[in-house]
Amino acid sequence: MKKLRYIIEIQLLDLAVWLLPRLPRHVLMVLSRVLGTLAFWLDARGRTTALDNLRCAFGDQYSPAERRRIARGSYEVFARTFVDLFWSPSLTADNWRQHFDIITDLPSEERARQNGAVWVTPHFGNFELVSQVWGFRGFPFTVVAQDFKNPAITHLFKRLREQSGHTFISQDNAMIKLMKALKRKGHAGLLTDLSISPGRAAAAIQCYGLWTSAPTLHVELAKRLGLSIITGVCRPLPDGRYEAHLFEAIEPKPEDDTREVTQRIWDIFEQEIRKHPECWLWMYKQWRYRPVGKPGIPHPSYPFYSNYSKALVQMVPPELLTEDVPPAASRTDA
Repeated sequence: MKKLRYIIEIQLLDLAVWLLPRLPRHVLMVLSRVLGTLAFWLDARGRTTALDNLRCAFGDQYSPAERRRIARGSYEVFARTFVDLFWSPSLTADNWRQHFDIITDLPSEERARQNGAVWVTPHFGNFELVSQVWGFRGFPFTVVAQDFKNPAITHLFKRLREQSGHTFISQDNAMIKLMKALKRKGHAGLLTDLSISPGRAAAAIQCYGLWTSAPTLHVELAKRLGLSIITGVCRPLPDGRYEAHLFEAIEPKPEDDTREVTQRIWDIFEQEIRKHPECWLWMYKQWRYRPVGKPGIPHPSYPFYSNYSKALVQMVPPELLTEDVPPAASRTDA
């Protein structure tokens, strides 16, 4: 049965790769909205997570109806991201400008072109397609990707994502592989808004005023190799196009505090998410670990799924750790 399911899965995805590049953009936009709305209603677990994340992040800033609107918009943006990934064989070095507006800092790009760089973005907007555009612009990334249970799907996604010159690698020995690529003046592309187990590869940062355990790989790579960290997002536009915006290039020194640099980078992204909350992946369990409350007992300021973590307590600077989490509506932008 597993083999049969794998065969059906890859045949359906192959059909999508064949069909979607042949459809007009306006049809793809309608399809994305339909698929996103269906997913919002059918994915009860993800919908519950998204709504509780929004409650904890924004408090009373949005009404329950507005939270549902944002959550449904998040599903629609996520659906559009993957519809466009299957459409992406239509995107080429000659025509990508028809679909993207680029806001960038040319001096930072030139330094990156000469020395290599670490490029980071959150699960915001179309993080898949913008990666391909930067490949066409002469910045081939090495990217870490999680394998699917179905090897054929892993191969299909790898083929789609590498169309503009990128190299996608597995998570095994990822840091060593990335360092080798960067030492050759290459480029690493990383998604940084992940919730990982507290430990040596993580830092305690505040996300919407709530503590979470975030990865620090991007900061450690830049510090060790003396490279810039280039931050940016890709926002979907109503007409089917995108706006790709690079923010400041951060150049951490070896002596800089990793946690503080990680926080600084997240603060850049949080400001953008606050402007366009529907563009972020609210269905993701961003606050899996919390340093406040008691084990096994939910904390009112954190989502229902969060778990007390003694390891995270030890990572939070003592002077910043308090049981009194400010109401989300009173938190200011970072």
